Amino acid sequence: MTRKYIDCREYPSEMNCTVALSADSDKELLEAAVEHAVAVHKHEDTPELRAQLMQLFKEGTPPVEAPRK
Repeated sequence: MTRKYIDCREYPSEMNCTVALSADSDKELLEAAVEHAVAVHKHEDTPELRAQLMQLFKEGTPPVEAPRK
């Protein structure tokens, strides 16, 4: 099983969010990412949001340095 992550630093936002989340399963990562998107970025938890987030998952762990924009 490969660890997966999603990193807010890769996507522009008004708050310049620096949170990166990682997990061993897609299901666990998706739930954490949805919770973060709803609580911090004020998105609505919809099937469309979940599908979009899953497309942003990457294999491995988030880099220590912020990705270049």
